[in-house]
Amino acid sequence: MAGPLQWVRSRWRRLLTRNNRVSARLTRELASPRCEGRPQQAKTPSKDRIVIPCLDHFQDEYEKASKHYKKNKIRTTKYTFFTFIPRNLFEQFHRVANLYFLFIVILNWIPVVEAFQKEITMLPLLVVLTVIAVKDAVEDYGKYKLDKKINNLLTKAYCRKEKAYIDKFWKNITVGDIIRLSCNEEIPADMVLIYSTDADGICHLETSSLDGQTTLKQRQVVRGFEDQASEIDPEKFTNKIECEAPNNDLNSFRGFLELENEERIGLNKENLLLRGCTVRNTEAVVGVVVYTGHETKAMLNNTGPRHKRSKLEKRVNGHILWCILLLLLLCSTSAVVHWYRLSRISNPSETFSSPLLRSFTLLWRLVVLLQVWIPVSLYVSIEFMKLVQISFIKTDKDFNNKEANTTIDCPTLNITEDLGQIEYIFTDKTGTLTENKMLFRECSIGGQKYTHEENDGELCNEAQVSTHPPGSFPRRQLAFFNSPIVRNPQI
Repeated sequence: MAGPLQWVRSRWRRLLTRNNRVSARLTRELASPRCEGRPQQAKTPSKDRIVIPCLDHFQDEYEKASKHYKKNKIRTTKYTFFTFIPRNLFEQFHRVANLYFLFIVILNWIPVVEAFQKEITMLPLLVVLTVIAVKDAVEDYGKYKLDKKINNLLTKAYCRKEKAYIDKFWKNITVGDIIRLSCNEEIPADMVLIYSTDADGICHLETSSLDGQTTLKQRQVVRGFEDQASEIDPEKFTNKIECEAPNNDLNSFRGFLELENEERIGLNKENLLLRGCTVRNTEAVVGVVVYTGHETKAMLNNTGPRHKRSKLEKRVNGHILWCILLLLLLCSTSAVVHWYRLSRISNPSETFSSPLLRSFTLLWRLVVLLQVWIPVSLYVSIEFMKLVQISFIKTDKDFNNKEANTTIDCPTLNITEDLGQIEYIFTDKTGTLTENKMLFRECSIGGQKYTHEENDGELCNEAQVSTHPPGSFPRRQLAFFNSPIVRNPQI
């Protein structure tokens, strides 16, 4: 038996191998340019981006290329004027209670099942939907004001008509603009660094808005532009930039800068300044914008507004489902009992209606009558308690930042429901959860102790940082400071 099976297996393998060879040969013949009378494969269009500087000698090319790129204006709001009502209703009906009340309203509009006036049944649902819609509108309006504030920030952009840097709104910045930034200024768009006042062509950046790290990162001027005696003149910049299409990879950037002699200089992530970062420890930098608005890496990493459901809301939906099942069980039991009684009683005057039909009508009428089984004010009470809780949080002085003179902000009401419900914390270092701040307290050099009274008092007043009393010092640290290296420092 093993012989025939082995022969069939070998024949099958030969047949597959022969088919693969024929397919590969046909593919090579079709792809060959020598093949006459056969259509050749179309070339895949390049997805690279060509950046034309906004200068006079590139005016025609810039006007053609700028039409295909987005503006720097951003929008993080969830709704617009026209989409607010349909989208908000769609999100609200994710709640089981709202679907239940809508079903009750539809039932009450049926004449046979009608138990209350139609308007009275609609009123509770309309109140719930209106209250939550107003809350969502207020939250989204706060995002709209923040977007408007960001879009109307000013930065220095080169104007080819005035031959100088002028103030320009962030929302009006386009791909190809040459931007000049000063120290402590936020970067309005992703741009390639072509000049820095640093002698080594380095720009220091704070990327806390992107990765949460306060340590400064270094970015390098494009190779060949480091050794500049004075600030670069935008009119003398005659280079084009070709880079990859917009993507959300913060740690990757590929492209090249084309010189007049058609020589190409490679670009990487060390030459790219990302939107949202802040220039630090550098007097001034100049860059060419390559990505704007929602095509910047920071905005592409933003998944956009989405409906967030807290654990409390999910749990309430589960409880309401159980309540609906119990309500249907109770009404079904009553309808079955009613059908049993009608089937046992013979009444000639009511022969126009069968007991089964009357029991079925009674079932849905009981559902309408017992709708209070699920309290309509449940979600309204929860939303009201959220508002009260947020008001307490905002007025709590312990949450205020005294150094920056700012207060805590709660942009959404759903965030309060998950307070105190953290199960796991993943962190790579203590600095992620604590503040990397060191204050000199005291030291001992050559047996002489030196104490900083102001810092020592501040540390003692704040949560008792150390366990030893003020003024004392651990013996291990005293032994270290009494070592020969510390006792006899050489400068």
